[in-house]
Amino acid sequence: MHPISSRLTYKHTLLACYVGYLTQSLVINFSPLLFVTFMSVYGLSLPQTTVLIGVSFTTQLTVDLLTSRWVKRLGARAVTILAHVCAVLGVTGLSVLPEITPSPMIGLILATVLGSIGGGIIEVVISPLAEACPTEQKRGTMSLLHSFYAWGQAATILLSTVFFATVGLEHWRTLACLWALLPALGALAFTFVPIYELPAPTPPVSDKTAKVRSPIYSKTFLMFFILRICAGASEQAMSQWASTFAEVGLGVDKSLGDLLGPCAFALLMGLSRTLHGLFSRRIPHTLAMLTSCSLCVVSFLLAAFAPHPLLALIGCALCGFSVGILWPGTYSTASERLSGASVTMFALLAFGGDLGCLIGPALMGSVASMLGGGLRPAFLFALIFPLAAILLTLTDLFHTKGGYQK
Repeated sequence: MHPISSRLTYKHTLLACYVGYLTQSLVINFSPLLFVTFMSVYGLSLPQTTVLIGVSFTTQLTVDLLTSRWVKRLGARAVTILAHVCAVLGVTGLSVLPEITPSPMIGLILATVLGSIGGGIIEVVISPLAEACPTEQKRGTMSLLHSFYAWGQAATILLSTVFFATVGLEHWRTLACLWALLPALGALAFTFVPIYELPAPTPPVSDKTAKVRSPIYSKTFLMFFILRICAGASEQAMSQWASTFAEVGLGVDKSLGDLLGPCAFALLMGLSRTLHGLFSRRIPHTLAMLTSCSLCVVSFLLAAFAPHPLLALIGCALCGFSVGILWPGTYSTASERLSGASVTMFALLAFGGDLGCLIGPALMGSVASMLGGGLRPAFLFALIFPLAAILLTLTDLFHTKGGYQK
């Protein structure tokens, strides 16, 4: 054992997990800040930027399905380090690959794929690594862990905005290389921190009963899987398009729009998750979920119909607070309700979440393109996701005591 590793505890593992979610946030949210820049510098169109979002989450979907196998073959530590290395290559690739590939679009796609491989692996492995740590309040730990995704999103937007305002937007390639230091730090951290494993599920009596005993074949898991789709779609439909919506749709200055739109979205999402992590014991989970979904509906309506740009930006920010607990809340509740939680279960839930992350922004972009580039009407179509989440939460409420897991 390395001398450094012998002095580290599960608290250091949690800190490394926090860096992991900061990294995932970076690879997902840095590129959308540059969509308008890509349109200007490389001559991309709005549909092409939509393709980048699709590539990002399609890659993550694929990785979600493969990561559990990689973990079994290589081990969680090696796979987690690989994720951070891919993130380094993806973020730096944004500044390099468009210049050396046959077309800038190909370079951007390759960089997006590399970063998304890292982000997809992180989404699958970090939550079970944190869940396996010997902490007392699992739901609070999970919500606090996922708050770092939001803090990472806010930091990405805020620090990038400060950089653009002081150094200049034309130096965005330099900023991409600077941001790559974060996943490099994560790769170093996971080289040394202790890795814990989830308790093994009770083995099936025979092969004939394996599917019955596996939680991923239960109705409860199906409900959580669909809820994850709704959570991812609700979050990313707003998050991925907030910067473009503020700059193009509302005509707000880029710096001000990024701060009042996507940055406020991320800050309030982080606040929501942190508060839920601190007070999860006192707040009924179902009430928190229903309130969050209802606020999400209100935020989409504000973005679609607000007569003043400031009110529309408030809608963007409110969406961040509203969706905050949906993603980690589904993880922790599924782990509590379903016996035998495993990396495979977390991987499938991650797949559902990333599927929603693909569907939500893609729907927004497609509807906006059909309507001549207007994002406001597209928010109305995105209402189906929080409304479906309300229905699923109510379904869970009425069936929890009635053997719904069977």
